[in-house]
This record gives sequence, C-alpha cells and structure tokens, in this order.
Amino acid sequence: MKREKVLKFEFVEYIPDVLEKDTVYISIQFATATHKCCCGCGKEVVTPLSPTDWTLSFDGASVSFSPSIGNWSFPCESHYWITRNRVCWSGKMTKEMISEGRDQNSRAKARIYGSDQTADFKDSGVGVESDDKPGNGFWQKLKSFFGR
Repeated sequence: MKREKVLKFEFVEYIPDVLEKDTVYISIQFATATHKCCCGCGKEVVTPLSPTDWTLSFDGASVSFSPSIGNWSFPCESHYWITRNRVCWSGKMTKEMISEGRDQNSRAKARIYGSDQTADFKDSGVGVESDDKPGNGFWQKLKSFFGR
C-alpha cells in the first residue's frame, strides 16, 4: 500500500511552467487543474474541469476532484482520488475497464459538445503530457477550444 500523501493547492490564472511536487494548480479562468503525478514519476497531469471531465469541490480549506484520476497513458498507470487535499490510492483497472471509461467519456462529450469538437479532447486529462512546444501543446489547444 502506498503511503498517504497530502497535497497543497493554489488558485492561479495561468498554470506555471514549473510545477512543484505535491501542489495542485487550479485555473478557474481556463477551467483546468494541473499537478505532478502523485506516484512520484514527475509526469504532468492535466485535469480539465467540465461536465464531462472532472468536477472540483472547494470547501474553503481543501479541494476534491471527481471522478478518480487514472494515468493510463503513463508508465506508472497510477490511479487515485484527490479528496480534501488527500491522495486516496485506488486499484488497478483492466484494459477493458479503461477502454469502456474512455468510450463513455467520448459519448458524453459528443452529447454535450457535438462530435466535431471532441477529437482533440478524447483522452484529455487522463495521463496527458504537455509536449512543451509553444503553440502546439495541450494549453494552446485548450485556449483555442475556449476561444481565447
């Protein structure tokens, strides 16, 4: 069993270029939260906040995300919940379970946003890495998606 981890959070306008370990950065303006993977691998985890991605709860002292964060695209394949600033580790999921979850997410996006706007975001947030190329990365796609 992995040890308990407590995260800090910061509300920011823009996600910083360098992320601190054990800190969740939340941009309400861009409806996005980002943190380094809680397993310690150092990969950047992007969690878009929307009706079809993650929801954020803020109680004045802590943050929680729903649903769980599954980094299936990362070598670590970590899976956890962030609940009241605490990382709650979750079990492994089968490839079939992951595929079904992604399919459900794609169908929900198509219902809400229309099928033509979901291609770039099919697996967004679940183990997504930034490509670090200005103008070509996830942040640029997110900004253009929201018309910014």
